[in-house]
Amino acid sequence: MVEPEYVESKLKQAFSDAHVEVYDLTGTKDHYKAVIVTPDFTGKLLIKRHRMVYAALEEEMKGPIHALTLETYAPGERS
Repeated sequence: MVEPEYVESKLKQAFSDAHVEVYDLTGTKDHYKAVIVTPDFTGKLLIKRHRMVYAALEEEMKGPIHALTLETYAPGERS
């Protein structure tokens, strides 16, 4: 189990000028939703964005995080 604040911190370290929101979907600290808005995603396909996030959370995805739902945006894409 990992705290949502820890996941948020890891993502903010990985992506420049990122706006990050992390939600614990089940209250069990292993199913999360992350909303990430960063210039790092500009011009990148969705699959590449998701791979970037999974790379940032590589160790956590090996066990502590069981499920991760992602919303990834470049600035100006999110309405």
